Amino acid sequence: MSKQSTRSAWSWATYDWANSAFSTTVMAGFFPLFFKQYWSADLPATDSTFYLGTGNAIASFVIVLTAPVLGAMADRGGLRKRMLAAFACAGAAATGGLFLVAQGMWPAALLLYAVAVIGFSGANVFYDALLVDVAAKSNRHKISALGYSLGYLGGGLLFLINVIMTLKPHWFGLAGTAEAVRWSFVSVAVWWLVFSVPLLLNVREGPATGNPGDTGIANAFRAVFRTAKKIIRHRQVGWFLLAYFLYIDGVHTIIRMAVDYGLSIGLDSNGLITALLLVQFVGFPAALVFGKIGQKMGARTGIWITLWVYVAVTIFATMVSTPVHFYIIAVMIGLVQGGVQALSRSLYSQIIPESQAAEFFGFYGMIGKSAAVAGPLLVGITASTTGNPRLAILSILILLALGMLVFTRVKEPE
Repeated sequence: MSKQSTRSAWSWATYDWANSAFSTTVMAGFFPLFFKQYWSADLPATDSTFYLGTGNAIASFVIVLTAPVLGAMADRGGLRKRMLAAFACAGAAATGGLFLVAQGMWPAALLLYAVAVIGFSGANVFYDALLVDVAAKSNRHKISALGYSLGYLGGGLLFLINVIMTLKPHWFGLAGTAEAVRWSFVSVAVWWLVFSVPLLLNVREGPATGNPGDTGIANAFRAVFRTAKKIIRHRQVGWFLLAYFLYIDGVHTIIRMAVDYGLSIGLDSNGLITALLLVQFVGFPAALVFGKIGQKMGARTGIWITLWVYVAVTIFATMVSTPVHFYIIAVMIGLVQGGVQALSRSLYSQIIPESQAAEFFGFYGMIGKSAAVAGPLLVGITASTTGNPRLAILSILILLALGMLVFTRVKEPE
């Protein structure tokens, strides 16, 4: 790679360092804990689980409806970076706004959280699409894995700082744990914005694919329908998206609901936070390893490895009764979480037309987020109707099994 290409690749990957602070500290860590123990403390545990699952589902549904159209507009107008910046700023602003939500105001907290998730997920559509601009096909498994690896490291470092803030608030001049958590949300917003700058300055996106003035919503919708027809004709893209829809549902559900599940079966919040830190720091080197697996053995082989591990994790999760059990699960997830995400992204980038990357990644984002509508909602409804969180988590196996079955139809490009 040339010096310019290396700089662009690292600047692109740095955005994963930036936005992973949100997925770690907020989405997986403090928001589920704070929502259950502070904002909705007066609600039954199963009800708060239902509301959290519903909030995730609504936010994901908004991305499902808008991602392909926004992707088409970005491709036709050369707007990938600008749209990424807009969504990232909205997500960071909503995250910082959680600082202002008082105890017991769970509807306001859920609303801001939904806006933040929309900003996070929407920006990722354009971030993923920029992969084709910073890496040749031969390097994409490695560069995609580099992004997730930096994400685990950066997200883990800020999360560690935030955990120390909650354990030792007086070190930071804070009154107590609740104030420390609220300031943690502010730190995520600042971290997200600051470390987005290298991508915005150093990554050059490809040329617009449409004519000037031809980037309106009506034209974008027409482009989306044309892309849908292409997906139908390109069977490998269609099979991959169907498989991805199913297996990533299970992955996203585990990410978003793990802490809530641990609390529901009576585990200590400090133990759950330790488990999340384990995921981050195990995930940093593991994602790099899966990048090498993708380069040497193919992305398909790497994805198969990760999916079988997730099957084992789901089964083992129903038997969890001690913090040590949860730590074992955390290590297992850390070993494969970055791998399945990175290799899915890079494999998809190899089977789509590069000139329409944002539009096709709009469908990729739509598929991923529509899966995240079903998963958390399924877990929440099952927990609410049965009163058994262990049974709820076991339902993820159905999604993983169906995804693996469809994935047998996907072939990797030569």
